Amino acid sequence: MAIDWDRRHCARKGHVTYAPDDPRLRVRLHAQTAVGDAWRCLRCGDFALGEPHGSGPAADAPLVPRGKLLRDLFILRFLAIERAVRGVFIVLVAVAVWKFSNSQDAVRRLFNEYLDTFRPVFKHFHYDLDHSPVVGSIQKAFGYKHSTLLLVAGLLLAYALIELVEAVGLWYAKRWAEYLTVVATAAFLPLEIWELTEKVSYLKIATLVLNILAVLYIALAKRLFGLRGGRRAFDEERQSASLLEVEESAGVQPSLS
Repeated sequence: MAIDWDRRHCARKGHVTYAPDDPRLRVRLHAQTAVGDAWRCLRCGDFALGEPHGSGPAADAPLVPRGKLLRDLFILRFLAIERAVRGVFIVLVAVAVWKFSNSQDAVRRLFNEYLDTFRPVFKHFHYDLDHSPVVGSIQKAFGYKHSTLLLVAGLLLAYALIELVEAVGLWYAKRWAEYLTVVATAAFLPLEIWELTEKVSYLKIATLVLNILAVLYIALAKRLFGLRGGRRAFDEERQSASLLEVEESAGVQPSLS
């Protein structure tokens, strides 16, 4: 079933009405009812009772996302939330690495104490902790130099910063954020593919597929890097979703004055 993005958004955020100065267009957007004046919503096209939210020349009408553009905004905000969650998680990991770097010896002793405590329990279930890949990775981390761990924490924070900047930019549908997301995400795809060759997991596969789809969708839907007509075609598409679309559908040409 197709989603009516316009009415869905108006139901959540309310209608957007505007009274243009051009009398030919004004009559198309205005209606008189028994309970008062009504104005046509610039997003969904329905008439809403009450005074218009704004008035003036048609060219000054608010640029209201409609239809496909509204769907694109919904998807961008979904990606923004995903980037924000990932960025916060990476920050937490970076902080944990930094704290670990300042107390390696204490953490090593505590880990070994717990390992000695749980070794008989796991042995009862025929699981050898001494040959566990997870335990081996943790013990290997204890051998890293303090400077190496600080470098890892710094790189993680830089990566988290990129993710959070992407999240903010995508939420507000900034074109620079779309370019940043495509470039940054595509740059890490080879690393994600290499990780799959080391060990396959459903989470890694889902993350890789999501990132590939995000790169393709944003690049094509937003006409980045000259694709599908580039920035000029993108601006024309945005303009067609504004009040001018309502004006043209009403058979009224924009006033040149």
